[in-house]
Amino acid sequence: MKLRMVLLFCVIALGLTIAACGGGAGGAQPAGDRKGDATKGKTKFDGTCVSCHGPDAKGLPGLGKDMTTSAFIKGQTDQQLVDFVKKGRTANDPANTTKVDMPAKGGNPALTDSDLFDVIAYVRTLMK
Repeated sequence: MKLRMVLLFCVIALGLTIAACGGGAGGAQPAGDRKGDATKGKTKFDGTCVSCHGPDAKGLPGLGKDMTTSAFIKGQTDQQLVDFVKKGRTANDPANTTKVDMPAKGGNPALTDSDLFDVIAYVRTLMK
């Protein structure tokens, strides 16, 4: 009887540990599932994103949000973030807390999906 209780406790503890480490729909994927190249992403970030998010990705007052501590970014997969950046966010979007437009692809229509994955890989290296 005691052995069964110990085993049951171990199974429950293991399940809770796995659940706490991630998985589940909508959350960020493991680092091994990421597609971008952070080195290339820094160059693209510097050429497009710094005008609102700053050179350190901590955001500029009245413009872009701090990307280094963003729960939104942490909670999205790379694909979800690519989809978001491709679309952008209008100033009147209820989820837009700055009330400043985020243009599609940061205003750089030349960015490809591959470029966006690179930028996301770079931003993830700055996350705290």
